Amino acid sequence: MTTLSAPGLRPANPNFSSGPCAKRPGWSLEGLRDAALGRSHRAKIGKAKLARAIDLTREVLQVPADYRIGIVPASDTGAVEMALWSLLGERGVDMVAWESFGAGWVTDVVKQLKLPDVRTFDAPYGALPDLAAVDFDRDVVFTWNGTTSGVRVANGDFIPADRKGLTICDATSAAFAQKLDFDKLDVVTFSWQKVLGGEGGHGMLILSPRAVARLESYKPAWPLPKIFRLTSGGKLIEGIFKGETINTPSMLAVEDYLDALDWAKSIGGLDALIARADANAKVLADWVANNPAVAFLATDEATRSNTSVCLRFVDPAVSGLDDAGQQAFVKAFIGLLEAEKVAYDIASYRDAPPGLRIWCGATVEASDLQALTPWLDWAFATAKASLKAAA
Repeated sequence: MTTLSAPGLRPANPNFSSGPCAKRPGWSLEGLRDAALGRSHRAKIGKAKLARAIDLTREVLQVPADYRIGIVPASDTGAVEMALWSLLGERGVDMVAWESFGAGWVTDVVKQLKLPDVRTFDAPYGALPDLAAVDFDRDVVFTWNGTTSGVRVANGDFIPADRKGLTICDATSAAFAQKLDFDKLDVVTFSWQKVLGGEGGHGMLILSPRAVARLESYKPAWPLPKIFRLTSGGKLIEGIFKGETINTPSMLAVEDYLDALDWAKSIGGLDALIARADANAKVLADWVANNPAVAFLATDEATRSNTSVCLRFVDPAVSGLDDAGQQAFVKAFIGLLEAEKVAYDIASYRDAPPGLRIWCGATVEASDLQALTPWLDWAFATAKASLKAAA
């Protein structure tokens, strides 16, 4: 990282945001021409499109046939909150967190639901908690992939098949890019705007038969607003899982999700999506391996995310600064790339350590990441030179 000469090649698509994420390769508004605009989502055409979105989700994501899939409001956050408020309280719960969103679920359960029997297992950014200490005879809430830390669980082997509690998994930055072990998961949530590059505002709630049994046998002690209700008269509202949404969805966003699912299916489905994300992450891994100024935030390669790739600056000129100084350096670094229109929205999440977060999900092209890395070198050298000049 010594040259100040600007690279010649630019990424064809500079969108590396971790959500909303880049649209699929070849995407255009023309592909949404069949959207049921101006039509009711309860009309035959609306219901058919919503049902198709559920069916394609099951096919591409390889969801077991006996699991329910529902489209719910308020993105992944809405889906997680529905699960927390509807299912927890029947027994003790273990909360597992290693980044900001997981920590947010801890806050909701402890301070909002105020459950009496909660244990928290957490870890600093870059690491996983001790998963062996989690008791799966209790309910367990965790994220599969820490979007703001770049740390994921390697697989579902840490979850026993004969568990008595439910596992509630926020998989929003893992779904469609990592293999989810559905046999070990009772609730899975995600949003459209991550790996498939869909639009924001809609969430997906996937329930195992065990989760459905809990919903039908347990009634929380607190009132549930309409937007959270999954049962009526002690029975699951089956319509939610057939395309009869709780509130009005955007039919334009539905069409966009269908477009993304069709693309995913056309390139080979889940295996192809995972392979694309892995190849993308490898581009950055190869770059990091040859640059002593940067390092992965994730300390263990086995649990390193292939979607939300989080990096930190370890060059002493930057790492030796206080937090405010590092934040200022990152801001200058990001500003250089944005001014050149080669990378947008790649700063680390506001609660995470100062650094970079570059999305490598399946809708990103490896060629764009390859074109980006020389610009990262250039931005670092330029920002470091400015830092020295100001000293």
